[in-house]
Amino acid sequence: MKEVRFFYTPTVSGSLPEDEAKHAVRVLRMKEGDEINLMDGCGTFYRAEITTASNHHCLYKIIEEEKQERAWSGNIHLAVAPTKLNERIEWLVEKATEIGWDRVSFLNCQFSERRNIKTERVEKIVISATKQSHKAWIPVVDEMQSFKDFIEQWGLPDGKENDGIQRFICHCHEGKRTHLKNLIHKGQDCIVMIGPEGDFSLEEVRLAEKYGFQSVSLGSSRLRTETAALVAVHIMQLSQSLDD
Repeated sequence: MKEVRFFYTPTVSGSLPEDEAKHAVRVLRMKEGDEINLMDGCGTFYRAEITTASNHHCLYKIIEEEKQERAWSGNIHLAVAPTKLNERIEWLVEKATEIGWDRVSFLNCQFSERRNIKTERVEKIVISATKQSHKAWIPVVDEMQSFKDFIEQWGLPDGKENDGIQRFICHCHEGKRTHLKNLIHKGQDCIVMIGPEGDFSLEEVRLAEKYGFQSVSLGSSRLRTETAALVAVHIMQLSQSLDD
């Protein structure tokens, strides 16, 4: 069976973006009259025909438009402190995109090993993984922000009306914590926070709980940051899957 390869064209303007055009024409040797599969990253696939192919340009005309159905309910949002090694967080975003999520936020925490992230590079990895895994929606990649700023933006402080979002923070501090898989309700948006290798500080956990985040466990194993983050995404994805 011939591999189905998608090209990302967010504006669907009749011309592939330059990097996608170069790949189609120079690498794959596609030419006028060839059919290509396009995605806009917002829920629609397209079948198109190349009308002009040159070293720097690839023009096309749309033959068919196919709206896609979402494969999971709710919004899957991971907030994670980046690892010291870039390749580990890049591996995470690639695999989490293949599994399926909607948004990733990067946290600068008290014990963070990395306090900056190249979001442009992360976005390229996310787009590539979206195309490879035939997902119709490209996840949002947020700029890195402080733990406190994230909590204040996404939390639910005392006195504020419940907005229906499920909020969880994973950590290894003492105390009774229910496993994440037993708490997620299908159809509701969900945010899970994963800390750095040194974990969230106790002060950060208390602040998160004050803003409506429930402390949870991912099991008895001690997991690396990127492993814990991927486990959390997988749990959210399985809990929200519409394939059941």
